[in-house]
Amino acid sequence: MKKEEIHLSDWQRILLGEVPGSFYVELLIRVAVVYLILLVSMRLMGKRMASQLSRTEMIAMVSLAASIGVPALAPDRGLFPAVISAFVIVAIQRLLAIRTAQNVGFETLVQGDMSVLVSNSVLQLDAMETARITRERLFAQLRSNGLYHLGQVKYLFMESDGKFTLVQEPEPQPGLSVLPGWDRDYTDKQNRASNRVVCQQCGQPESAPTQPDLSCANCGDRHWQPAVQ
Repeated sequence: MKKEEIHLSDWQRILLGEVPGSFYVELLIRVAVVYLILLVSMRLMGKRMASQLSRTEMIAMVSLAASIGVPALAPDRGLFPAVISAFVIVAIQRLLAIRTAQNVGFETLVQGDMSVLVSNSVLQLDAMETARITRERLFAQLRSNGLYHLGQVKYLFMESDGKFTLVQEPEPQPGLSVLPGWDRDYTDKQNRASNRVVCQQCGQPESAPTQPDLSCANCGDRHWQPAVQ
């Protein structure tokens, strides 16, 4: 379309486009066919497509949308290329699913591996950096599970699909508070342990009192605070 043919007052072109009225009847058929292609494709890729998507499943879904979206609306595009595209995407996804089910190493390569963010009530800072999870995000996750200090946490895993798995400590010990530091009304009400301090950075516990320049055995930080229980 040339520039001189574009006018803001041309509401018919803006709303209806430049296709003949008969195309809207064709559009109903195109959308129905595209819907059936998506339905069959998702059915063939398995039940996982109807729940939490993995990385490969998300890629397959985006690829399907990109490959069959244009033919649904473009009158100059046929539907057969969309069928071929859907067939190729489904075939690749099914091959990946079979391969990952047979080989754990390949599954880890394609899907990623889980990360241990908290181990024995101590933050694993290297794993958090690799997973790109901040302390604030991790603490918010713990608070949403009704936990208020790291001494209540045995393990916290971040699965390959981004979900968190929490294993609580059966016998909670004093640990680093996960409440926001600025909320003094709540943090001041937490009970302090008289014989235990924790690293402010990772929550590594030490018997109180510590030497003023003692380095944390887990992260090397030298700032300590009383553990809460």
